[in-house]
Amino acid sequence: MIERLPADVSEVLALVLDQDDPVHAALRAQVPHLRVTGRCGCGCGTADFALDTRAVEPAPVGAGRFVAAEAVLYTETGACPGEVLVFTEDGYLSWLEVCSWSDDIEVDLAAARAWLWAGHRP
Repeated sequence: MIERLPADVSEVLALVLDQDDPVHAALRAQVPHLRVTGRCGCGCGTADFALDTRAVEPAPVGAGRFVAAEAVLYTETGACPGEVLVFTEDGYLSWLEVCSWSDDIEVDLAAARAWLWAGHRP
């Protein structure tokens, strides 16, 4: 099932993709054309994307699969429970991954969005 891009996904992409980076700017231009094709079953918020590649240009990252953006997550206490990764395939957004490094702090897309929005740093 393909669904429109949910607000939590689009907000995290906006927080992770730097407006001043030319590659990220090209990826931001793709966001309005993204659709979610699947989510991780564990509840972390990881999302796979579909994109009409005829509607937008690829980002200048080259052929293949790349981590185009990465954001380490910090809690208000400075703990580092995980990260968010944005992957591309041949210059097009392909998925958003939420990674947990902690057994003590639950990391999901909602928590990642809150920590990124708050801008916590160690």
